[in-house]
Amino acid sequence: MTRTARAFWLRSPGHGEIREVALPGPGPGEVVVRTLYSGVSRGTETLVFRGGVPESQHTAMRAPFQDGAFPGPVKYGYLNVGLVEEGPRSLRGRTVFCLYPHQTRYVVPASAVTPVPEGVPAPRAVLAGTVETAVNAAWDAAPLLGDRITVVGAGMVGASVAAVLARFPAVRVQLVDARPERAEVARALGVDFALPEGAAGDRDLVVHASATEQGLARSLELLAPEGTVLELSWYGDRRVSLPLGEAFHSRRLVVRSSQVGTVSPARGARRGYADRMALALELLADPAFDALVTGECGFEELPRVLPGLASGELPGLCHRVRYADGSAVPPG
Repeated sequence: MTRTARAFWLRSPGHGEIREVALPGPGPGEVVVRTLYSGVSRGTETLVFRGGVPESQHTAMRAPFQDGAFPGPVKYGYLNVGLVEEGPRSLRGRTVFCLYPHQTRYVVPASAVTPVPEGVPAPRAVLAGTVETAVNAAWDAAPLLGDRITVVGAGMVGASVAAVLARFPAVRVQLVDARPERAEVARALGVDFALPEGAAGDRDLVVHASATEQGLARSLELLAPEGTVLELSWYGDRRVSLPLGEAFHSRRLVVRSSQVGTVSPARGARRGYADRMALALELLADPAFDALVTGECGFEELPRVLPGLASGELPGLCHRVRYADGSAVPPG
């Protein structure tokens, strides 16, 4: 019997649809996963939805299990939590995280899934991909005891970074965002909050995650002499200008990039992708991360909901997608 699943596809920029897809039988070393929840990454994924991936980055921006190509039709996404229905005995019946798009059921190599620790609820585990980015950023930033750190941009990535960095001993973290309502997120994460105009200066490190030209310029202004801005924002096909005149040289400021596609060179010789993901899932045992999930819809609603997420009409951080039964066709 041919098994099928249902998947969300971007038909063309700004237009999504649910498609029925054939589901192959699992081969040796593969697992069949029934999706419980997936998450919409408001930064990268909504940029993909708008068709904003530059042609020069089409290869670099491919998701691990993407089908199709930019700008569309394409099946894209990477925050998926499901239940292993078939596969190695050690994984059967386990809740796992996988960098897979929005699809009711799928087949992947067993090595592509990471078991969710018992203390982490499945609905919260959809944040693992974003917290993994925060772990990589922390490895890149290498904060020191007692550092004064600001995170500019309280979106999914920025808030996750603030939560991770706040766990370092004696580190003082301030989360900065132009939206006053993000103060509630900062409070839930246990970090200070400020609007851009009221942000503290003389910072040892600023992590920029607002994906705005204004946010990057403000990040430089907040640095202490010889301080570093760690740039996490991805601008897609937008150009940004950077104030490298004025006191940039005399204060010996640094702007560094950080990208989750590669394990930080600070840990790359000793840690792999699986180690990094397992650590991200361990961190999600903290219920404070629930503050990053600010909306939810059913899988069948995605074609209607994603345009609102991409336009900002539906504000918030992570938007969680819940699944009913994984597929209309049972396994076997």
